[in-house]
This record gives sequence, C-alpha cells and structure tokens, in this order.
Amino acid sequence: MSKITVVGAGNVGATVANVLAHKDVVNDVVLLDIVGDLARGKALDSWQQAPIDYYSTRLHGSDDYKDTADSDVVVITAGIPRKPGMSRDDLISTNAKIVTSVTTSILEHSSDPIIIVVSNPLDVMTFAAHQVSGLSSKRVFGMAGILDTGRYRAFLASELNVSPKDIQAVLMGGHGDTMVPLPRYTTVAGIPVTELIDTDKLDAIVERTKKGGGELVKLMGTSAWYAPGAAAAQMVEAIVRDENRIFPCCALLEGEYGINGIFLGVPVKLGINGIEQIIELKLNEEEMALLKTSESHVRQVIEVFEGMNV
Repeated sequence: MSKITVVGAGNVGATVANVLAHKDVVNDVVLLDIVGDLARGKALDSWQQAPIDYYSTRLHGSDDYKDTADSDVVVITAGIPRKPGMSRDDLISTNAKIVTSVTTSILEHSSDPIIIVVSNPLDVMTFAAHQVSGLSSKRVFGMAGILDTGRYRAFLASELNVSPKDIQAVLMGGHGDTMVPLPRYTTVAGIPVTELIDTDKLDAIVERTKKGGGELVKLMGTSAWYAPGAAAAQMVEAIVRDENRIFPCCALLEGEYGINGIFLGVPVKLGINGIEQIIELKLNEEEMALLKTSESHVRQVIEVFEGMNV
C-alpha cells in the first residue's frame, strides 16, 4: 500500500496527515479539502518539515477528488467541529450530508478503498458512510476507541505517576457519554489496574474519560485534534503494515455481543484487509448491561439520521 487520502484539512485532518508522514510508512499522502489552498498550504508546510524530521512521505494538498485516485486508505475527518454547548447529536444533519458526499466522491476514483471515519457523531457517521459506499463492513469503520483509551490511559498514567507506555486498556460502546469502561481489562505492565488504584479514583477517571471530548471543547472552544489525529494515523499504520494489531474500533456488529445492524466500539484485529476479526470478550452482566445501554443510545441517533433522509 502506498497512497493514503485524508479528507478535511482542518485541525484533525492536518494532524492525521502530519503524523502519518512522520511514521514514514507510505509513499504518498493526499490532503483534500473544499478549501484547496488551505489543504495545499498545510501539505506544503508538512513537506517542508520532512528534511528537518527525516521522513520521505510526500504530501500533496488538493480540492480535486481526481487527485485521490487509487487510494488504498481514506480517512474522513470532514465536517463541522463541536462548539461549546453542542452535543455530538447536534452535528448529525450537517455532517451526514458531508460524509455521504465525500464517500460518494471518493468511490468515483478509488474502487475498493478502506475507509476510516473520524467525523462526529462518530457511530452514525460510520453507519452513513458504509450505507452509501456499498463496501464490505470490514473496509468501512470508525476511529473512536483508540482515542477514548488514549485519554483513559493518559489519566491513569497521571494518577499513578507511571509511563503511559505501560498501560493497556479496552473501552467499548458508543463514542461519548455511553462508552463502556472495562477496568478488569486494564493493566499496567501486566498488573491489573485494580491492584494499583482505589475504586473511587478509578471511577472518577472513567467518568472523566466519558466526558473527555467535552472537557477539551470547554477549554479550547473547539474539538481536540492532536490525539484524534494520532489515533487515526495509528489505525492507518496498522493496516498498511499488516500488523494485525488489536484496537477498539467502531465496527458493524452482525450478531456479535447479541447486537445486529449498528456500528459500535468493539475490539478488532486490524490488518491489510481492514477489520480481519471482531473479538468477542466474555463480558459479565454489568458490562453487558452497559453495552446494551450504549447500543440503545446509538440506535436512537441512527433513527434520527434515517428520519432526515440525507
């Protein structure tokens, strides 16, 4: 694989392109935006960084979908960001139109790409992209869980005063307040986190993680971009390198966990073909109840979307 397209040259999209370039795992990254000069400027800035940071990945900015032809992986970040007081659900109408239009335009020039959706509200935007694309659900999925676990692991690292490198964790469910934390699957260098932290502190970290996006919106007046951009780039790297890495991703469930027909965050194996496997954890009753609550919320959002006839 050698060509990646990132649609949307805003903060998240530009970060995806820049982080991917630093990883030096692909030959070519196209940064596409309806504001062509913005995309061209950010791509040029990143390319001028290459001699300084020692990478060879070429970056190109464009506003023409012809330049995305034969893309192996497409990352969709296009859409309006959250503003203070705005929920992810408020974004549905505008961003659904953008995501479906982007997906259709991409497929006019690339026959069978892997599509990673980052646009919010994530679960329903991934549903929309898959619906309009006609591609296998193994090739259309969303970035959420890597970001959510990144926040969770970062908070734990601060509380425990340890390196975030040593913390492994799994979160499931929808992207947002109904995400499902799984503390018993959280370890620090192989040690269960429950042996290292009091329950009340762990619960507080879980709650902070659920509202992690909102916390940043309040602080900055817009959505985050460094961590989301890096998370999407990590997914692309796993695919391009055929690493078969285990990540929580927003995937279409077709009977797994007793859930059918919606996209929800679950652990998957990511490789050259996209989602190589959906991993079913043996959830206990409490965890399964939380997952079902998350499922219900996502279904409500999808019903809103379907009622819009976008």
